[in-house]
Amino acid sequence: MFKGSLVALVTPFKNGEVDTNTLRKLVKWHIDQGTDGIVPCGTTGESATLSHEEHHLVISTVVEAAAGKVKVLAGTGSNNTAEAVELTQHAEKAGADGALLICPYYNKPSQEGLYRHFKAIAASVRFPLVPYNIPGRTSVNMLPQTLARLAEDFPNIWGVKEATGDLNQVSRTLEESKGRIQVLSGDDALTLPIMAIGGVGVISVIANLLPKETARLTHLCAQGKWEQAREQHYRLQPLIRSMFLETNPGPVKTAMGMMGLIDPELRLPMVAISGANQEALKKVLETYNLIGETCRKN
Repeated sequence: MFKGSLVALVTPFKNGEVDTNTLRKLVKWHIDQGTDGIVPCGTTGESATLSHEEHHLVISTVVEAAAGKVKVLAGTGSNNTAEAVELTQHAEKAGADGALLICPYYNKPSQEGLYRHFKAIAASVRFPLVPYNIPGRTSVNMLPQTLARLAEDFPNIWGVKEATGDLNQVSRTLEESKGRIQVLSGDDALTLPIMAIGGVGVISVIANLLPKETARLTHLCAQGKWEQAREQHYRLQPLIRSMFLETNPGPVKTAMGMMGLIDPELRLPMVAISGANQEALKKVLETYNLIGETCRKN
């Protein structure tokens, strides 16, 4: 269903509004570059600062632009269960192929609370759901046993986006779920290790910059070409590190602005990255021939 490289797509803004023209161009570019799936309205897409109307607009625009050529996994999570249900139902009606659902943040629910949250969403739709486990953002860790319980009770709980940074937890999730849960890496730096122990792909930030190269890494892993995959893994590491010079999506939007892909506008409380970090980011992009004279000659 959702395998390979899925881009955690940025939401382009222009003068404070969603720039749907650029959004469509980005989707087309990803299709041409071989990206396997599009993930709108995730953390990288600044979903937390989108209104409901904007959220619906972004997902509908991406679905329309994708035109069935690539999978669309729509971000529809919330710390409010009723809101998550509404957003997920809209994504299904809009034609998305599935929904990505961040664990409820700030509330810090128990494992039973997490189970009931995802139970309510799963019961309200029919298409595949992918919980997103990122304790560093949410302050709650959904344990492998909870995921396994959900997958057993609700067949449309398809997988998990794993961003705990804990390979042991990834392994336990695959073990506990007995094949019912597929794992997508939520961390570009861990795509290869996670796929080596049974993961099926990545929801990627750097795919916004190097979609073809990110897809190649996941395809090499899927084909068991581990030596080539390791070479690709290490080639991408400096760029991956640069995406976290400051809080995501500041660096990736700045990079895309330098590449001429978008206007690097952010929505408060996110602000432009510092001048020193912009210079550091520029140097990294130049080494990948993404900006500068070499890029223009190529």
